[in-house]
Amino acid sequence: MKRLAFFLLSFSCFFLEAQPVDPMMFSAMKWRMIGPHRGGRTVGAVGVPQQPNVFYIGVNNGGVWKTTDYGRTWVPIFDDQPTGSVGDVVVSPSNPEVIYVGCGEGLQRPDLSVGDGVYKSSDGGKTWKNTGLRDGQQIGGMAIDPRNENRVFAAVLGHPYGPNTERGVFRTLNGGQSWEKALYVDENTGAIQVEIDPKNPNTVFAVLWAARQGPWENGAWQGPASGLYKSTDGGATWRKITQGLPTFEQGLGRIGFCIAPSDPRRMYASVDAPQVGGIFRSDDAGESWYRVATDNRLWGRGSDFAELKADPKNPDIVYSANIAAWKSADGGKTWQDFRGAPGGDDYHRIWINPLNPDIILFATDQGAIITVNGGQTFSSWYNQPTAQFYHVSTDNAFPYNVYGGQQESGSVSISSRGNDGQITFREWHPVGVEEYGYVAADPLDPNIIYGGKITRFDKRTGQTQNIAPEAVRTGKYRFIRTAPVLFSPIDPKTLYFAGNVLFKTQNGGHSWEVISPDLTRETYDIPVSVGVYTDENMKTMPRRGVIYTVAPSPKDLNTIWVGTDDGLIHVTRDGGKTWTDVTPPEITSWSKVSLMDASPFDAQTAYAAVNRIRCSDMRPHIFRTTDGGKTWKRIVNGLPDDPINAVREDPQRPGLLFAGSERAVYVSFDQGENWQSLRQNMPATSIRDLVVKDDDLVVGTHGRSFWILDDITPLRQLTAQTAQAQATLFKPQKAYRVRWSMYTDTPVPQEEPAGQNPPDGAGINYFLKEKANGPVTLEILDARGQLVRRYRSDDQPAPIPPVNFPNYWIRKEQILSGAAGAHRFVWDLLHTPRKATPSFPISAVYQNTAPNPTSPWALPGTYTVKLTVNGKDYTQPLQVVMDPRVKMTEAELKQQYDLSARCYQIQEELKPAIENLVILREVAKDLLPKCKGKTLLALQAYDKSVQLLLRGETTAPGPNMWYVNQAAGGLFNLIQDADMPVTQQAAYAAKELDDLFSLAWSRYQALIDKELVGLKIQLKKAKLEMPFNPK
Repeated sequence: MKRLAFFLLSFSCFFLEAQPVDPMMFSAMKWRMIGPHRGGRTVGAVGVPQQPNVFYIGVNNGGVWKTTDYGRTWVPIFDDQPTGSVGDVVVSPSNPEVIYVGCGEGLQRPDLSVGDGVYKSSDGGKTWKNTGLRDGQQIGGMAIDPRNENRVFAAVLGHPYGPNTERGVFRTLNGGQSWEKALYVDENTGAIQVEIDPKNPNTVFAVLWAARQGPWENGAWQGPASGLYKSTDGGATWRKITQGLPTFEQGLGRIGFCIAPSDPRRMYASVDAPQVGGIFRSDDAGESWYRVATDNRLWGRGSDFAELKADPKNPDIVYSANIAAWKSADGGKTWQDFRGAPGGDDYHRIWINPLNPDIILFATDQGAIITVNGGQTFSSWYNQPTAQFYHVSTDNAFPYNVYGGQQESGSVSISSRGNDGQITFREWHPVGVEEYGYVAADPLDPNIIYGGKITRFDKRTGQTQNIAPEAVRTGKYRFIRTAPVLFSPIDPKTLYFAGNVLFKTQNGGHSWEVISPDLTRETYDIPVSVGVYTDENMKTMPRRGVIYTVAPSPKDLNTIWVGTDDGLIHVTRDGGKTWTDVTPPEITSWSKVSLMDASPFDAQTAYAAVNRIRCSDMRPHIFRTTDGGKTWKRIVNGLPDDPINAVREDPQRPGLLFAGSERAVYVSFDQGENWQSLRQNMPATSIRDLVVKDDDLVVGTHGRSFWILDDITPLRQLTAQTAQAQATLFKPQKAYRVRWSMYTDTPVPQEEPAGQNPPDGAGINYFLKEKANGPVTLEILDARGQLVRRYRSDDQPAPIPPVNFPNYWIRKEQILSGAAGAHRFVWDLLHTPRKATPSFPISAVYQNTAPNPTSPWALPGTYTVKLTVNGKDYTQPLQVVMDPRVKMTEAELKQQYDLSARCYQIQEELKPAIENLVILREVAKDLLPKCKGKTLLALQAYDKSVQLLLRGETTAPGPNMWYVNQAAGGLFNLIQDADMPVTQQAAYAAKELDDLFSLAWSRYQALIDKELVGLKIQLKKAKLEMPFNPK
């Protein structure tokens, strides 16, 4: 049987290889962002002077965001574009609808992503167009002529890891229709900043920066052409300004400068030079300079920080952005701390409103913040889901938690599902891991978290212990910022940690065993991308490489794969006693093996994602071996030029692969032979890692926090048959009966940021090749074949009743679709609701609040999903299980269901009876004026009986319909509100309710079947008729 299943799967994969899967077949699958809302590195910052509440920011790998409320909330406006790497954002002073975005981080650092040119919007960010400079890769500065929105300069830094010619200062005179090279030195020198004199647009200043990142960690060089340049003819000609500034021989690196808007002769510069750097000032429009401050805190780490900004109305007030923000009020002579925190906020960009200098926007490594009162208070950066993660992992909790080390901010543990209907600040917290690190939750103790280089964190106490193999560093081992930390998929007690060697512990880091030699290159070739910076000393440098990825086999405890950042792959088959170099010949020196994945089906099969961006190679590289590393195949067909960071094989379907690139997620259905986009609704961003957790695909991005693709089971079920079928009903994943908390606190305001929860209920996926000819129906049947719920594509949304809160809180009702394409419909695990006016809980979620349930929850068990399309039925089994956190026995669940169902049944039976009684009273009201004598007395007596049965004399308990109905509704809610055993008092109340209902129903039957008959006879004698006959 297993052989047959494998053959069928192989046939399906062959079909899918021959015919790439139509993306419409899985178009209903959508990513959801879970957070955290803790900002990441932001380098673009600009506001609109005429609209002081409006600001734009550019986020490294996070796109462009806009606020219209001084930073209270931020909205992404660049998510449809093919890149999310942004270096600068500028708004035209003469027309704030015109916005330019320079793509690429505009920094020089070990981990960065590149962009694809300059984008322009002419409608305030609603739509965008790429205007060119696509090979510039890093555009860190732009400037728009304050009088002419079509005259724009771009500072293009160029390729960060190699030479290229599209770098320097570019100019457009026609609004981006074409660009011309205005200032260029050579293929190794780029531009990092350009500014236009606010009072004389013909005067333009620019900074060239000759910098190159090396292929190894912490490798960087500076070239001789860096410096400040000036043009007085609108950018046609330039001259380098040197008077008073450090030289290349003195270690000149990056310069950052500003022009004082109120007096453009006054300029300030932050100059990076080891011994002679500092804050410099010019009083003659940049012709000469002198140093006014030497404090390293103001100008240090120039490759990261070089931002100065002068007050628009006072040339003596100037701000410096560095690890902290600083302010001088005397022309740069003395400085005061302005904003910062221990650990370093890391400020990159400052924008000051020229009409009101108290309004200042800061772009930092923690996100963007705004002050409107000159720095007394600031907006929050805890409302921007732009966190930069290096890796992602999950644990075995329910709901599972997602973990990662966040660049510049620390670490995160966040729940994949919030208890209150969304994922808020209540659901995430740090876990003691440094900002770059892997995070590994102990499979046997969810309170213990490992990570970094390397620590052990206890959630219960919040304490972090350093458990590194070397208590004191001796230089014996080398470690990288993102050192691998992970548990064996077979032995939950075995934890691996990697430097230049592989370590193993089986006692939580109390002691470590070295299980490999140094697995990095002893010698290596220098990549050609180093270019002019290559020297003879590089060939004799000591070993620098480290193990960058570790992949223990899920099939064999003793098989472990490792890849290094200097381009080697090794495997051991005996638990680390011996190792074999199995590096593919295509992997050259300093080709970073960014992630390896050992196949969950075959110990001989493994995959390697190789990122060569540090060798200035933007092509994708994924390799596969099926013979233990003897041979490898590069599997990249269908992938664009986009470096790959991660590759994983699905643990349930062989050959189903997922890859994460610098811009998107990709999927392969045939073991990597062909790839196609799985970006769906996710913005373009750097996908640093991804993992399959049960039926979900979890992604760690480097700029947009964590994302989850819920329920990937349709991808596992795509076959030749599904590709050809007119209609396909996919087998649903297991559905967990999970409910929100029913708190009665004030709901979290809609302005508070929150991640999305997974859908509430059972996700039912189906595909229609063509539009259905008639209504499509979906039925849920229980194990006995009894109907539980029915939906139709011609259902009408239930009307929303008048409520005393805005309708934007209410969830839009989902209607079954009969349109062609893929669909995901959610059954809420409730029986058919009552046709009653809906009410809504206080435990509300903005735009996602469902009505209070009026029908019982479905019991755990096996159900049948039946889809009917064009008269043909399609069925699949559905397993419903309880929230694992609920501790109720089967008997207790059955009692809860039975009592709830009885309350539901009583209300359903009472509804038409109450309607009949109301009509009888209205009829009696019309007949009374026409009656006399005995007829009048009989009608009055009958009407009184109807009144007493309907509501009684008062609202006191008794066998009247109103009270019984209210009691049934109240008891239904009481029993259904929580998955806990029914209390004795609730069970007793249910028995009392049954008794009261029986009394009321007996009285109702007497009124209708006997007393009404007598009344009709009496009316007939008086030549009157009863116009209503209750059913």
